[in-house]
Amino acid sequence: MNTMGPKTQAFLTTNGLGHLPVSGTFGSMPPVVLAGAMIFAGIGPGTSLSWIYFAVLLVILIVYCAACILCGHEAEAKWGKDPSQVVADETAGQAITLMMIPAGMLNSPLHIVLTLIGAFLLFRVFDILKPWPAGAMQDLPGGWGILLDDLFAAIMGGVVLMFLYAAINM
Repeated sequence: MNTMGPKTQAFLTTNGLGHLPVSGTFGSMPPVVLAGAMIFAGIGPGTSLSWIYFAVLLVILIVYCAACILCGHEAEAKWGKDPSQVVADETAGQAITLMMIPAGMLNSPLHIVLTLIGAFLLFRVFDILKPWPAGAMQDLPGGWGILLDDLFAAIMGGVVLMFLYAAINM
């Protein structure tokens, strides 16, 4: 019996974004928009208020990871293995990549926009391609299988972003 309530579905689908076409892409967007708003408001990496930026993204990471872990089995019972409707994993993963942005990449409005687009695209590419070990993580049961591949993809995207920054500034 499926007991998934509307609040659980709202978290798992990131307020319904998981029901849209290319759901993973839409599920990745809210953290990017929020990060961009904070950075343009002067609350981003390298600022005196950077702790707020990281705290907000950490809360997103924790809440959406918890939704996957605690309710992933219900989502799979309703929609099948690693269902496309569940985008809480993309929301959580994108938060990790955004937390890995080097402060030096945010020194002008153009650089901020390009960095946010880069962080978004890198996460999405790694999430779609699922290079090892990300792809192997999907075989885990329930919410862990839904979530862990995205967290590994997010870390890979963040690492590439940091390497790009280092290469540009050599």
